Amino acid sequence: MSVLRRSGPSPLGDSMNVSFEFFPPRSGDMESQLWESIMRLAPFGPDFVSVTYGAGGSTRQPTLATIKRILEETELSPAAHLTCVNASREQVDAVAREFWQAGVRHFVALRGDAPEGIGTAYNAHPDGYRNAAELVAGLKAFADFEITVSAYPEKHPESPDFMTDIDMLKRKVDNGATRAITQFFFDNDTYERYVERVRRAGIYIPIVPGILPVHNFQQVAKFAGLCGASIPDWLATRFEGLDKDPQTRALVAAAVAADQVMDLVERGVQDFHFYTMNRAQLVYAICHLLGLRAPKAGGTVTSIAAA
Repeated sequence: MSVLRRSGPSPLGDSMNVSFEFFPPRSGDMESQLWESIMRLAPFGPDFVSVTYGAGGSTRQPTLATIKRILEETELSPAAHLTCVNASREQVDAVAREFWQAGVRHFVALRGDAPEGIGTAYNAHPDGYRNAAELVAGLKAFADFEITVSAYPEKHPESPDFMTDIDMLKRKVDNGATRAITQFFFDNDTYERYVERVRRAGIYIPIVPGILPVHNFQQVAKFAGLCGASIPDWLATRFEGLDKDPQTRALVAAAVAADQVMDLVERGVQDFHFYTMNRAQLVYAICHLLGLRAPKAGGTVTSIAAA
């Protein structure tokens, strides 16, 4: 597999680490887009790539199939998302066992959203894991998985206050989580204040910023409203009048995300997780703006099977 190369002076030096999130395909066309995206971004040498998991296991087989193909055809390190929505402990443990047998050694452990959608009341399965902290403990009891969890710079929308939210993160860490990836945000001061709160609570695992490139501002704004993330006025102004101008919108989106990451680097952040939405072009442009370079020879990573 090609190795990450940086040519010339990079605004980030040689210390930036990236990871990418993908979701499993629901059709043949979506599968083609997913794999084009994976192979386009693979040359940047991500620490890992994560594959999401639908509520109640609705994408279990597509998630597993995607993970298996990543393991078989690339040298990327995959992380499987796992939730405990609408499932007993026995069912969740069975999924973990199946993923272990397939070669998964890294989980992104999440409680998950209610099946009715973000913003609706969550009710735990009577025989299931009640939250992500319990899920982490269950996974660690089964095997010594690497476990990543979620974090919320503007607090989880269901948490009554930051103390409750950070206490949940601490429980996840105490049960074995070694990394947290944040919900997306656009105000770096908000992230920095959150990390300060987390450190004061005695939590010292990496709090990796989750970066969401704005492919469609209206969709991002709607999703932000559901998950409790704020949209700064300056961001809305940047995308004003570009709804029917996708080319300019993409240029603006790349510049916005690159500026956000470079500012975070100046604040001492080195690790970044990109929510790709299975679209490589914008994320690729952002990584290029940040000084990362894929190898020139061959242009893209080929699969092991094709090598």
